[in-house]
Amino acid sequence: MDSCGQPVPFPGCVTLWRSADGGRRFRLERPVCLIPCARCPCDPQRDQINQQQYPRVFFERGRAYMVYEWGGAVYLRISPDGLRWSSALRIPGTGWSSPARRCRPEERVGRHPHILSEQEYGECLIGGPPGLFVTGTRLYVFVNLGRSPGHMGCLAGPKALTAQGWRRCAANPLFGPEADYGPLELTGPAANRYFEFRTISAADVVREGARYYMVYEGIRGPSRPGVGDDQFGLGLARSRGPFIDGPWEKYPGNPLLMDLPGNVGIGHADLVQVGPAVYLYTATPFGTRGRYVLVKKQ
Repeated sequence: MDSCGQPVPFPGCVTLWRSADGGRRFRLERPVCLIPCARCPCDPQRDQINQQQYPRVFFERGRAYMVYEWGGAVYLRISPDGLRWSSALRIPGTGWSSPARRCRPEERVGRHPHILSEQEYGECLIGGPPGLFVTGTRLYVFVNLGRSPGHMGCLAGPKALTAQGWRRCAANPLFGPEADYGPLELTGPAANRYFEFRTISAADVVREGARYYMVYEGIRGPSRPGVGDDQFGLGLARSRGPFIDGPWEKYPGNPLLMDLPGNVGIGHADLVQVGPAVYLYTATPFGTRGRYVLVKKQ
C-alpha cells in the first residue's frame, strides 16, 4: 500500500524489512511504502511509488545513500537514519535516449535474436538496476550501458543532492561486453559464456584490502521468441588495482553460483561484510532469497 492507503502497482515501492537474528531471516513489518507521498492521492510520476525498484543502500558516517531505478533512469536519495529519506535526484545522464548517434558506442541498444525490437524505449541506455559505493567525497554509481550487448558502467558524483559535478568514471566501461548471443541452439550450461550478452547490471561492491570486488547480474535474454528474459547468471569481478573507477577484470569461472538458465533474480545479489565474513544474499532457490557465507581463513 502507498502512504495514502491505496494499492501499489507492480513492481512497486521501497519497503522496510527487519531481521532479529543477525540477518538469517527478514520480515516485512508493514506492507506500506517506506517513502511517503508528497500529498494524497499518490501520483506515480511525482512520487515514483510504481517503480522504486532494485534499491541499493550504503551507510557512511551517519548518513545513508540510496539509489534505485525508475523508468530506466537512476535516482538518488539521502537519509540521516535509513528511515526518513530526502526528495529524489535523477542522476544526470541516466535513462533512455535517442538517436543513437548522440550516445557513445557502449551505450547503444543493439539487436537481440529473440526480441522483435530492443529499441522500444530508445536507442541508447545508461541506467537500469544500479549499484552504489561511497568513498572519500564521492559517490560511485554503477549502471548498465547499452543493451545487446550490455556493459558495466560507472558514474561518479558528489555526496549531495546536486546535479552538478557528475562525470563518467575513468575507465568507462569497466568491463563488457560479451560480443554476441552465441549459437541460437545453445542453451543451459553450454551457454554460460554468453550469460551477460543482453545486460550487465545490479552491481554490489565491497572493498577488501587494496581491491574492490563486485557481484552483478548478467542476462543473456530470452531463449526463444515470444518469452521474456529467462537466462540469468551471477557474475563476479574485481578491480585490477586500488582504484574503484577502473579498470576491472571478470572472474573466469563466471557465472558464479549456478549454470544457465539460473533463477529469476539470481544476479540481484547483496554483499554484507561482518568481521572476517562476507555474506551474499541472492535468489536461490527459485522464489526464495538465499544466504551464503564466505569466511576468510588466516
